[in-house]
Amino acid sequence: MATTKATGASKLGRDSLPKYLGVKKYDGEKVKPGQIIIRQRGTKFLPGKNVKRGKDDTLYAMASGLVKFSIKRKILFNNSQRLAKVVNVIAGENKL
Repeated sequence: MATTKATGASKLGRDSLPKYLGVKKYDGEKVKPGQIIIRQRGTKFLPGKNVKRGKDDTLYAMASGLVKFSIKRKILFNNSQRLAKVVNVIAGENKL
């Protein structure tokens, strides 16, 4: 009778791959349409002008221009407020 289990039967040693979340284009950087600005889980950053949100909450550019971050006061459904970080793409600035 073997004193240890055969190799390959162990349930240890597995780890999930990193998801590479975070800001990909910072304030003042140039973007083209379709370029990813932020990869996120949930809506930590909200889309502004010329920015759309993908189904996994990724924010991407809809027009070429410069990325601008701003803070906006957002009123929630229960009349409470929160400060929301908004991402905009200022189109037409510094032609690419």
